[in-house]
Amino acid sequence: MTEASQPAPPAGGRVRWSMIWLSFGAVTINYVDRANLGVALPYMTDELNLSKTATGLLLGAFFWTYAAFLPGAGWLVDRFGPRRMMAFALLAWSAATMLVGAASGFLVLLLMRLLLGAVESPAYPSSSQIVGRWFPVRERALAASVFDSGGRAGTAFALPITTAVIALLGWRGSFLAAGAVGLLYSVFWLKYYRDPDAHSKLTDAERTYINEGGAQRADDGRPAMPWRQLFRYRTVWGMVTGFFCLSFVLYFFVTWFPSYLVDARGFDLLKLGFLGMIPALLSIPAQLFGGWLQKRLVNQGRSVTYARKVPIVTGLVLSSVIVFAGIVENAYLALALLAVSQSALCFAASSLWALPADVAPSPANVGSLAGIQGFASNVAGFVSPLVVGALLDAFGGSYFVPLAVAGGVALLGALVYGLVIRSLEPLGTEQHTASQGSAATSPSTHH
Repeated sequence: MTEASQPAPPAGGRVRWSMIWLSFGAVTINYVDRANLGVALPYMTDELNLSKTATGLLLGAFFWTYAAFLPGAGWLVDRFGPRRMMAFALLAWSAATMLVGAASGFLVLLLMRLLLGAVESPAYPSSSQIVGRWFPVRERALAASVFDSGGRAGTAFALPITTAVIALLGWRGSFLAAGAVGLLYSVFWLKYYRDPDAHSKLTDAERTYINEGGAQRADDGRPAMPWRQLFRYRTVWGMVTGFFCLSFVLYFFVTWFPSYLVDARGFDLLKLGFLGMIPALLSIPAQLFGGWLQKRLVNQGRSVTYARKVPIVTGLVLSSVIVFAGIVENAYLALALLAVSQSALCFAASSLWALPADVAPSPANVGSLAGIQGFASNVAGFVSPLVVGALLDAFGGSYFVPLAVAGGVALLGALVYGLVIRSLEPLGTEQHTASQGSAATSPSTHH
């Protein structure tokens, strides 16, 4: 769809944005809950007698089940819709978070983290499905950057809020409080979220703008492409590999970053709570700017492929400055470099959760594609903290080598997104509808 053929935004009616901000709230709570352990670990280690390698296992365990359950969660979102699946996830992960606070040792804590990963898995496929259903093509990236920036907000808020709760109630109390917030939000979600075809406040003008702008309707009649065919396209493999690389670096900030500030830079509880939130806070406007930039590029007539690749590739290249945070002597300069790195990663990530809707051959594939690329992202989620923990033990607690490895992985991700993915358009639409069983034409010639 060209810019000239797209309807102008309606003068009134912004229900679509209220829906994506509801998703932002859920994702923010999601990240507070998953980042809670990273913040609390410096105060849990002595009580539970945890080594650095054991700590890496605990930080990564969440992602073992989170990654494993994501593809299935994406299918469930396609099957039951984002309203019901997000509500289920909120209830389940909030209860699991509260159980983490009851852990009495390494094994129990490990099991609770595995449970938490499993039940958080529907959140991102649900949000990606909301983007596809509620937003025209030119607004998808901005909408995706809004909900995904909830991850940065949750990471940032987890530091001051969790440290304050720890000071008042201890580390166990921090998990109980975080879980209670999620339980309350699940009620709020069920009360206010609706799909476009069921929302009473959606005006005709806004509905027309959404539908004619290329939003995906759940009942449009296009059958889902079987999963085995999705994996025949280089675009899907590029999404999988590239997201792994970006997440490998990003999850350092979710997991080891608080320990880095305490162990390598000597931050006390007060500095950790307030200065430690700077990178995540700066990442929020960086990610929103990436979404806005893509909307502007599409409005100027640039292709969706060009608009998506600009922030992805440039952001990943810039994020490699994380290497220098392991070299500089000044703690505040290191913090500034890490802030640049995380902000650049999130600038790049502004595109990523729009891609499933961009390339899905059917609305019934959006959640599945989101789950597939999310699986790769979260394989990195458990590989990254484990690798960092092992390298810390191998190099006497020095963060130089782990940060150097992260910088190299970021550059590899830029190459993957730049060269492996050729175009962002619905996968194999012509071949899928004309001859579903035909494999004569290689997908690599099209994507």
